[in-house]
Amino acid sequence: MQQINSETFKNKVFDYSREQEWKFAGDKPCIVDFYADWCGPCKMLAPVLAELSEKYAGKLDVYKVNTDQEQELSAAFGIQSIPTLLFVPMSGKPQIAHGALPKENLEEIVSGFLNVK
Repeated sequence: MQQINSETFKNKVFDYSREQEWKFAGDKPCIVDFYADWCGPCKMLAPVLAELSEKYAGKLDVYKVNTDQEQELSAAFGIQSIPTLLFVPMSGKPQIAHGALPKENLEEIVSGFLNVK
């Protein structure tokens, strides 16, 4: 799991400042967790994401974006509630989910939508 800022996001996920059309910049599917340190549900979700990051190491990247520190990036994706998760497959458009999803749901999204086995 890696903490990223807007510059890292542009290099590893998507350069929202230059591109109009979605074009994934990564080399493996990823989950981007938009969170804040003061957010209770975000704190509950963090260990689950850490577990998924370890379980799928080398197959899936898990990034964390602090919405308080990265307001421009959060605004670019219309983040209005946290936690918000951005699921980014290798091809096709990403999907967004709001709230602290249960581990089982996250596993289904990783294996289904993100196609990570």
